[in-house]
Amino acid sequence: MNRIQDLSKLIKLTGDRAKLDAKANGTYIVYKTDEGQIVKEYSTGEIERIEEQDLHHE
Repeated sequence: MNRIQDLSKLIKLTGDRAKLDAKANGTYIVYKTDEGQIVKEYSTGEIERIEEQDLHHE
């Protein structure tokens, strides 16, 4: 495997592990979709969009 394939595999495994941890702890993961939208994905499979104004903290 080349470096890009190795890195892609590690990224996928990290995401899979995050989903398992979220399920075990009853929490969620946050990620950016291919369309550029930031979402919360709960261990139940429910996906909630995060609006732009919710990202800024004062």
